[in-house]
Amino acid sequence: MPALKTIGIIAKRRDPRVMPTLLRICRALVGRGADVLIDADPPPRTLPPGMRAVSRDQLARSCELALVIGGDGTLLDAGRSLAPHDVPLLGINQGRLGFLTDVRPDDIDAVLDEIERGEVSQESRLMLAVYPTSNGGDLPRLLAVNDAVLRTLASIRMLDFQTWLRTAGGDWEFISRHRADGLIVSTPTGSTAYALSGGGPVLHPDLHALALVPICPHTLSDRPVVVPADRRIRIVLRADTDGAALTCDGQVTLPLAGGDCIEIERCEHPLRLIHPRGYDYFDLLRDKLRWGHGPEQVPSERL
Repeated sequence: MPALKTIGIIAKRRDPRVMPTLLRICRALVGRGADVLIDADPPPRTLPPGMRAVSRDQLARSCELALVIGGDGTLLDAGRSLAPHDVPLLGINQGRLGFLTDVRPDDIDAVLDEIERGEVSQESRLMLAVYPTSNGGDLPRLLAVNDAVLRTLASIRMLDFQTWLRTAGGDWEFISRHRADGLIVSTPTGSTAYALSGGGPVLHPDLHALALVPICPHTLSDRPVVVPADRRIRIVLRADTDGAALTCDGQVTLPLAGGDCIEIERCEHPLRLIHPRGYDYFDLLRDKLRWGHGPEQVPSERL
């Protein structure tokens, strides 16, 4: 990666704990001669010297790299905004889990040095493009980094819906009819989030696959299904269904009614993530999911 020039910063909204880290990062970037743009939603009360507050759209169109300060939720929000502009993200963890925001605030100076020396790694994570249709009319397209979730709004009432998968030839292949509290359509990135709690599999980020995970299904044999990411998924609510909603990444919610339809496919824009030197996906899983730590011996090449 070339020398840092224009860097965007998106911080967790209205969280005073973020401010010391934000100031420290700003000083480090200005000291490296970078032009620093800060997300102006919400507008910051004060700006450190050398900073400019701009709209999220202007930030996305102007910066070469975005630093996201907060938790995974902050990065999900930033990812949906910046991925269409091909802006890579570096997550600074000030949240709880930190599956996506994997840099500690104390390590930011070292990581910035690694970026300037080109020693960081980059990866692309597939995202979802979600096309809801209500009352026969198309609604605006939504994006999701983790998942698109059909869910019931009534705590004691299940939903009745069908799932379909588009074939390579363009036909629709029927998967199943479901009676459940909802359905999670998860990317590999989201497989360690809501989908994991629902009993879904952990999908490696390099996989081009999506997981369909029923939420509390009435039939115990209604199990998670993994499908190719290059196929479109269709979910159709039964006509007499009410009290349903579509939620993307747990942050964007749209109410649905009986007969409404949701179609989901891989987004043409991937999420680009920057990782510090030494990043290891399975080491992250062992740490965050409390898996067993450390092999007893290094496996030989002839295993």
